[in-house]
Amino acid sequence: ELTVLGKAREFFQICDLEGKGFVTCQDMQRLHPELPLSLEELEKVFVTLDADGNGSLTPKEFITGFSQFLLEQIALKNDMVQPSEGETACQVRYEETMAGDEDEEFQFSNLMDRLGATKVLDDETDVKQLWLQLKKEEPHLLSNFEEFLVRIFSQLQEADNEKNELECALKKKIAAYDEEIQHLYEEMEQQIKKEKEQFLLKDTERFQSHSQELECKLLSKEQELEQLVQKQKRLEHQCTQLLSGKEETKVENTKLKLTNQELLRDLERTSHELSLAQQQLQVLQEEASRLHEEKEMEVYRVTETLQREKSGLLKQLDFLR
Repeated sequence: ELTVLGKAREFFQICDLEGKGFVTCQDMQRLHPELPLSLEELEKVFVTLDADGNGSLTPKEFITGFSQFLLEQIALKNDMVQPSEGETACQVRYEETMAGDEDEEFQFSNLMDRLGATKVLDDETDVKQLWLQLKKEEPHLLSNFEEFLVRIFSQLQEADNEKNELECALKKKIAAYDEEIQHLYEEMEQQIKKEKEQFLLKDTERFQSHSQELECKLLSKEQELEQLVQKQKRLEHQCTQLLSGKEETKVENTKLKLTNQELLRDLERTSHELSLAQQQLQVLQEEASRLHEEKEMEVYRVTETLQREKSGLLKQLDFLR
């Protein structure tokens, strides 16, 4: 199955000589010399593989479908008891092709092993494709190509050796650089230690002077605190006096409230008595007014009587005269 997949990849490369990355129905006809299939049969195979019907086959579609097609063809040929002459020729041709492919694979592997390509190349696909193409199309140039590969891989090997030498030299320089850095680091550590000791000494002196200043400030603050405590005691004494005065004031207020209530009651009683007195006064005033009117009427009657008597006396006097 792996051989079939490899053959399918090779067929895709034969179809896609331009390197488009896909294969059309016309490209598929390039397999006619490689397979015992007619152009119509190749076209039918293309239509079968083109499941989405877009007129082109991607590498995945081609390799997967064509591998399955080849496996089916092999299975059909193995199941047939009496194959026909055409089928026998097709099978023989296919087996010869597969054997030739395996022989080419072996030759290319030996060539790569002799050249030591595995040490300098990660992917041999491009070189292999070019080697196979030259072997099929231009076999007379294959020896020149192999000599060219020998020179190229020799130069690559030399470059790889130089790279290894440079890496060794670089590692030595890195080691020397690390040693120098370590030496500088130790010197810097000593210098930092000395500066740290000097800094600690200066910091200790500064701390002592600062401590003395703080002690002086603390002493002054303690004196201020003592003064504040004395002031607080005086304020507490004043508060106590105020509280006691407040209690006395509260008692006096209670007494005044009771007195006020009694005065209110007396005022109400006096108001009531005054109202009664006003009523009595009004009655007396009315009585006095009535008596005054009666007295005036009496005076008027008496005056009128006296006038009549005077008039009578005057008449009598006149008569006596």
